[in-house]
Amino acid sequence: MTSGLTRKPAAFLDRDGVINLDDAYVGTRERLRWMPGVADAIKQLNGAGYYVFVFTNQSGVARGFFSEDDVRTLHNWMRDELARDGARIDDFRYCPHHPDGTVPAYTRECHWRKPQSGMILDLMKHWPVDKERSFVIGDKQRDLDAGLAAGIEGYMFSGTDIAGFVEKILAKRISA
Repeated sequence: MTSGLTRKPAAFLDRDGVINLDDAYVGTRERLRWMPGVADAIKQLNGAGYYVFVFTNQSGVARGFFSEDDVRTLHNWMRDELARDGARIDDFRYCPHHPDGTVPAYTRECHWRKPQSGMILDLMKHWPVDKERSFVIGDKQRDLDAGLAAGIEGYMFSGTDIAGFVEKILAKRISA
């Protein structure tokens, strides 16, 4: 667990389709297109007292499209770009594995790969998360299934108004 931090709820956000447009196997910043309003959505979560975590399957590593270093470089760049807009991502987790991969070191099943809950459970192990008040936002059922497997409610996002979507979730959760 990260020492010295306050226990608070977390928003676990899928990457492709929530943070950025899902353009299939995005491994470099040149290929990344931000979801409109994503910085505002993350700032809303920050302001409401949530940790913001990104958890993402990145089978492009297993398929040989890009490396783990490419994924880490992209995530660090994403964190920095969002921070310039006042939006804080607290941590990232990704799964580079896929059973149908072409890179032998990454060709396997993995407990981190969604719909499994490994990435969420690892984040909760390293951060003081209030699980009961946390939630997942994903654009695919496997994202929500990963949350459910970890005991966390999920919300299915579709479209491009992520800021409006987050605003509605926060309003619902505050009034509950």
